[in-house]
Amino acid sequence: MPQEVRAAERSGQSASTVERAADVLVLFAESGTRTLGVTEIAEALGLSKPAVHRILTSLRSRRLVQVDEETRRYALGLTAMRLGLAYLDHIDVRRLAAPDLVALSRSTRETATLSARVGAQRVYVDQVTPDREVIMSVSLGVPFPLHAGASSKAFLAFLPDAEIDEYLSVDHLSRVTDRTVVDPEALRRELAAIRRRGYARSFAERQSGAASVAAPVFDHHGAPAAVVSVCGPVERFRGEAEACADALLAVAERLSASMGHLAESD
Repeated sequence: MPQEVRAAERSGQSASTVERAADVLVLFAESGTRTLGVTEIAEALGLSKPAVHRILTSLRSRRLVQVDEETRRYALGLTAMRLGLAYLDHIDVRRLAAPDLVALSRSTRETATLSARVGAQRVYVDQVTPDREVIMSVSLGVPFPLHAGASSKAFLAFLPDAEIDEYLSVDHLSRVTDRTVVDPEALRRELAAIRRRGYARSFAERQSGAASVAAPVFDHHGAPAAVVSVCGPVERFRGEAEACADALLAVAERLSASMGHLAESD
């Protein structure tokens, strides 16, 4: 047999082996159960038990799966977890959210924004404006305090208690407009209400004449990785706020799931 043919056959066999190993790993992710036995894997993938044993042995050598020596059932291993966390840590939330901002602006006919936190402040990093005569537009990259406006408070409300306490204890709760809430106890009550309903509201608290609703996008640690908002002119937005909040929460939940966040069951 020519050397080139043998090399091609070996390459094909290697590719087939990699595909079967990948199928086994995907099965663990999609099976709905934490552990699988050799027979279950073989039947689900149409493989022989010896083939499954060989694949699992190889995966175990790389700590991609682990086995319970008593039950002989397999589960994903430490390396599989590390791969998943590495993927989640490198998600670009701005790129991820871009299509949803377009859809959110189109469905609400208002401006949709994305904010990121920078220490005790937050900045707008993206926006999509609607095709209508009177709209709200935001300034990208300009820092705002975490107590002024819906997007800011959507971050602050979902930070750990210690970080909230630290933020509210510092004498920097300045007014951005005459509607900005600066009393620490009043802010605590509002932050608790935001956590209960899942989103923040603002009517002229950060910018006179503007109103918005905002909800956090959670990462796989359960921390707010970003905030999505819908905003518009205050007089028009008063009648739209509830419907915009419903659309907003659906987007925030979908993006959180894409970031690896597991929502708490009722």
